[in-house]
Amino acid sequence: MESSPVRCAWPGTDPLYRAYHDLEWGVPERDSRALWEKLILDGFQAGLSWITILRKREAFREAFADFDPEVIARYTEADVARLLDNPGIIRSRAKIVATIGNARAYLAMRDAGEDFSEFLWGFVGGAPIQNAIPDQKSLPAQSPVSVAMSKALKAKGFKFCGPVIVYAFMQAVGMVNDHVTGCFRHEDVRRLA
Repeated sequence: MESSPVRCAWPGTDPLYRAYHDLEWGVPERDSRALWEKLILDGFQAGLSWITILRKREAFREAFADFDPEVIARYTEADVARLLDNPGIIRSRAKIVATIGNARAYLAMRDAGEDFSEFLWGFVGGAPIQNAIPDQKSLPAQSPVSVAMSKALKAKGFKFCGPVIVYAFMQAVGMVNDHVTGCFRHEDVRRLA
């Protein structure tokens, strides 16, 4: 009988959550548009669990034009109403309106010649921070880097990007390796850096 690999505790036994942990979480992401999508989804997570967002991720992609900032930046009040009627996503007016504003902020950065990926990765010196966390209860909720990134994003007009949201984002996109040291992915993700 084949034994299951040792993982971080947070995905539990949910197959979708385990697949996300095993294949995506902590893998360094450098694509600006993919980073923007993840930041938006982390903003929608505020007050909820990530598995809730993960289960709705495809519905979010469909509802938000595959997270195309060019399209989302042009959304009107009619689009907000359409999204508020969509049971496949989190129907929060504040988060939907923030997403539209965040698309505009993203495009403003691009139009000013600022690469979103370079901007974000600059906070970690271009390389993932390699933590050695022994267990889940030792995981931080935020860091000085997430506080600084949050402040900089807000200064550029982004919403739903507080230090806790930003830290979760940094973990997810591989800016910080927070797989616990006993997890089979810890070393794999470290090598991806």
